[in-house]
Amino acid sequence: MRSTADRLAQLIGHFLPGPLPVRLRAWDGSHAGPRDAPLVVLRSPDALRRLLWQPGELGLAEAYVTGDLEVDGDLAEALSRAGRTVRDRRAARPGPAALAASAALAVRLGAAGPPPRRPDGRARLTGGLHSAARDRAAISHHYDLSNDFYALLLDASMAYSCAYWTRPDDPAYTLADAQRDKLELICRKLALRPGDRLLDVGCGWGSLTLHAAREHQARVTAVTLSAAQHDFVTARAAREGVADLVDVQLRHWRHIDGGGYDAAAAVEMGEHVGDAEYPAFATRLHDALRPEGRLLIQQMSRGARAPGGGAFIETYIAPDMHMRPVGRTLDVLEATGLEARSVESLREHYTTTIDAWRSRLDERADAVEKLVGTATARVWRLYLAGAAIAFSEGRMGVDQILCVRPTRDGGSAMPATPAGWYAPVAPE
Repeated sequence: MRSTADRLAQLIGHFLPGPLPVRLRAWDGSHAGPRDAPLVVLRSPDALRRLLWQPGELGLAEAYVTGDLEVDGDLAEALSRAGRTVRDRRAARPGPAALAASAALAVRLGAAGPPPRRPDGRARLTGGLHSAARDRAAISHHYDLSNDFYALLLDASMAYSCAYWTRPDDPAYTLADAQRDKLELICRKLALRPGDRLLDVGCGWGSLTLHAAREHQARVTAVTLSAAQHDFVTARAAREGVADLVDVQLRHWRHIDGGGYDAAAAVEMGEHVGDAEYPAFATRLHDALRPEGRLLIQQMSRGARAPGGGAFIETYIAPDMHMRPVGRTLDVLEATGLEARSVESLREHYTTTIDAWRSRLDERADAVEKLVGTATARVWRLYLAGAAIAFSEGRMGVDQILCVRPTRDGGSAMPATPAGWYAPVAPE
């Protein structure tokens, strides 16, 4: 008599030809698949039932989030190996006979029945796509989870974006050091001087806002749609003694007032703007700057065939997000009259950053689960593992784009070379 694991392998074989990319352990303790592969544990037939009712990425993700499916070992390694296998082999489209055999196998495995209850935490947005109210709800879903949760995940600066690892092989060099180096790099690219006016659009928990005010004495207007972030940054500015330099505004980017800024920044905020709305966003940033004012955008990119974050990310993490190839973003920015002066890829830096966040999440697992619950903790574990391999394998990118608003006669006030942007790296 065939074991449950063997039947599962047979079922998977109807859709993915060849050997299993992982080792399976079924709910009855039986095993199938290569002994040296990552171990995937199916704890109940509900894991299979979720896939039958919701085939693909989202069904697998929800099986993991609920604990019906577990991975023994490094989650990112398992996802990477399975993903490569699926991409390298063309998934089969079973014919009628194979579909009938698959259905019979699923019934024998106990997967027949009503759809399992979906886990909590799905984004539930209403209203027109990228309307102010819907954008506010999307941002709140992601960023208002809990300031305390993000404090467990992030370093003390609360920078929730790709860091800049100038000494990645130095064991004494930390995530906090890399985030500080990223913030300083942005300020140098923007050529901030005491008294300069900086517009920080999508300010997060204030890492750039506070760094620019504290280290460069810039006067910063910080804009966010998150009420939790607004209150956090306001209190932080007062605590750090720069409240007179920081104005935190709770508003949509469309409602930014005034202009004449010496510099503007949008650090991993443009992904939330939307494709149709991005030209208006770029125009608003252009208009906010004075002539010779500089704009720094740090933004994730993705191929044209997969512009969003994927079904799981858009359902549980960041709904309504949109990414495009970096060249298309440059086209939109330059169409407003901005001039692109520098594009620097940070893709490998993001893998290192996310791995640091994953380590912090694992080290603080008990505190995280106590704070946000087991399901949400597993959502984030899966999200960060998937993001790490997307950047490491080149399926996603992240870039710093520096633009200037030239004067009518073409003046830019840009330096002859970018040498001054980069601090010397300390010797090993």
